[in-house]
Amino acid sequence: MDIMRSGSVESGEGPADYFTGRVRVDMRFQREDPARIGGAIVTFEPGARTAWHTHPLGQTLIVTAGLGLVQRDGGAIEQIRPGDIIWFAPDEKHWHGATATTGMTHIAIAEAKGGKAVDWMEKVSDDQYRGR
Repeated sequence: MDIMRSGSVESGEGPADYFTGRVRVDMRFQREDPARIGGAIVTFEPGARTAWHTHPLGQTLIVTAGLGLVQRDGGAIEQIRPGDIIWFAPDEKHWHGATATTGMTHIAIAEAKGGKAVDWMEKVSDDQYRGR
């Protein structure tokens, strides 16, 4: 058994290459082989969002606070709220983040395939974020 105590791992800023706006990533966890699971608690300030990306084995988001947005490539932007659980299928191109006026926190969980859990792509433009 391994207990990761709250506050035992420093918060980190979401890297500017993969996020737009202010994003905090807390308590990242990654298990070693043969386990493939990993995740983080991610907090988006209003207007903040990920870049477009995929996950080779899919991704689960569990919204814990605020109001957010998600979109898969070719789909409509949808609002997400605390208690919502979102599943992105393997290799489904998508983004997620806060609304323009309300922050959002979620737990993000993904499995690694061949040691890789995410493939980052281009940033979500302001027009894409606004649904234009």
